[in-house]
Amino acid sequence: MAANTQDQQSQAGRHQEVGHKSLLQSDALYQYILETSVYPREPEPMKELRELTAKHPWNLMTTSADEGQFLNMLLKLINAKNTMEIGVYTGYSLLATALALPEDGKILAMDINRENYELGLPVIQKAGVAHKIEFKEGPAMPILDALVEDEKNHGSYDFIFVDADKDNYINYHERLIKLVKVGGLIGYDNTLWNGSVVAPPDAPLRKYVRYYRDFVLELNKALAVDPRIEICMLPVGDGITLCRRVK
Repeated sequence: MAANTQDQQSQAGRHQEVGHKSLLQSDALYQYILETSVYPREPEPMKELRELTAKHPWNLMTTSADEGQFLNMLLKLINAKNTMEIGVYTGYSLLATALALPEDGKILAMDINRENYELGLPVIQKAGVAHKIEFKEGPAMPILDALVEDEKNHGSYDFIFVDADKDNYINYHERLIKLVKVGGLIGYDNTLWNGSVVAPPDAPLRKYVRYYRDFVLELNKALAVDPRIEICMLPVGDGITLCRRVK
């Protein structure tokens, strides 16, 4: 009986956000952050899209609510106007971005799955920000190569958010560093990768976590010594590394 009571108390203290990615050791503390700071200030369209996405079988792929709030404020702080997002899913972070941009702001969004994007599109349209988004379906690399080929695109982006295939992050970086302006930001999501970046080699990890861990570790090492950027790694969501281009 005592064991059952203890288990019930443990479950009661756990987070209630589906697919959350907090690295905080205390689920109760994460829930406090959500209920005190995030949910009360969450725009209604973002709440609607978050709840819609929670019902999707791949909901773990979504940006967490606290990270969405962080991105929204960050974009306002840097007065971003021309942005890019690689990896969209149902569009929660995309909506956070669109709501933060001015009326004439632009987001070039790309994902290999249009169906997921269209799941959230009605919410984005209802929020009145769909006109800011140019969605391209397909792998990001050919799109980026085409952008880099045209020099007028160099240094034209204020902010770029990457939440896609981790095995291509390094390849993306070499292209994005040319496209973001000096003083602009690139945000790489999942750079703490479920905390696996500090797990011993023989740790029991889910298959996909183990597969992508080495790519995340490679990226983190490369960013740490890249003289073209200043970096800040934050334990928000599943870890986000902000890179400010300095040259």
